[in-house]
Amino acid sequence: MGAVIKRVYDEASEADGFRVLVDRLWPRGVSRDRAAIDLWLKDVAPSPDLRIRWHVGSEGWDDFVEDYRGELASNPAVDELRMLHVEHPLLTLVYASRDTERNHAVILQEFLDRSEGAPRTVADDNSESSVDQQA
Repeated sequence: MGAVIKRVYDEASEADGFRVLVDRLWPRGVSRDRAAIDLWLKDVAPSPDLRIRWHVGSEGWDDFVEDYRGELASNPAVDELRMLHVEHPLLTLVYASRDTERNHAVILQEFLDRSEGAPRTVADDNSESSVDQQA
């Protein structure tokens, strides 16, 4: 798959290519113009129940990763994301979380990379695409 990830609060750039917001909720304090989102794919985000369990702290990171991967395995929005990447080789998954290492976009990126076996696309040297991927 080779998608990169980037926070919605970071400045958008041409090097991002096609920008897909992968959050279920619109990020606070960000206008649609500033976000520069090409598509908002809500359905690829964690389910509302899983998101709430993660944010209130009732679910640890490892459990969250396992549960979200389970959701992704049967989620048709993942196939939509794969088709988008065929159409747009430069694909950036945009998320709002403050934590750049432990968030659903990291899991989604890793899931797509593993399922496709493709190398990662590097949007630019300043992107957050080199985030440690948690297993």
